[in-house]
Amino acid sequence: MSLKSKLKHIVSFMLHGETKPVYATISYLSPKETLRGKKIIITGGGRGLGFSMAKKFVAEGAEVLIAGRNEKVLQESSKALGCKYLPLDVSNPTEFDAFMDKAEKQLGGMNVLVNNAGISLHENTFFDVTPETFNKQVDTNLKGAFFLTQSFIRHIKESGTKPCVLFVSSETGDTMDFRPYGFTKAAINSMVQGLAYLFAKDGIRVNAVAPGITASDMTGLSTEGDISYRGNISGRVYMPEEVAETAAFLISEAAGCVSGQIITCNNAKTVNARWK
Repeated sequence: MSLKSKLKHIVSFMLHGETKPVYATISYLSPKETLRGKKIIITGGGRGLGFSMAKKFVAEGAEVLIAGRNEKVLQESSKALGCKYLPLDVSNPTEFDAFMDKAEKQLGGMNVLVNNAGISLHENTFFDVTPETFNKQVDTNLKGAFFLTQSFIRHIKESGTKPCVLFVSSETGDTMDFRPYGFTKAAINSMVQGLAYLFAKDGIRVNAVAPGITASDMTGLSTEGDISYRGNISGRVYMPEEVAETAAFLISEAAGCVSGQIITCNNAKTVNARWK
């Protein structure tokens, strides 16, 4: 595979009392139309990681529909990307069947669902979690993703295509947490494996990407300027474009034998090494 481009970012952080530059070389695979024939729905596709995935998928020849709550953002992003859009509140399952009908008509069929929409309310302590913040995160991150996938599979199960579902989990799904966000991502990881096993006989693949701390509106971290971040083992923030490369592989036919996998994109930060 050829590389289209390599972007270099300089990261500075304190090491043994001295500021050391770290060079992050980020490579993107050259588009080869590997997703031609894919008709993809991406929730939370108007910005951040969802936008970057949509951009990558379009470059790979896919037809893409982005969904989200903010119609103005969707309009602007769909124009920039050259894709379709539909408003959707992923915390309201009563909308899902009608949404799938509309999406299928707009795309002329559908065979990939990317459950990217999610929120974190970043509670500082266990006692900052309230029933309201708990429910809001569960409804968006877990309940919404579950029932949207249910609606999607119900629509395409007999289509004769090779459908797949991709969830966006998180490195927090691999670790303990005291916040609802982490609970929802751990549950997502279980759901990915359960659905993959359940629908393997139907030729439906289910996988997930689980990013480390990545530049996005949700994290409040930017790809511009200083991208250092000592909380990542790499010493820098991850780029949404990096995660999009992994996502593109997982929904491509090149990953035809891959299902039930959660690919964590954090340079082994959450690996349970015995010498930690």
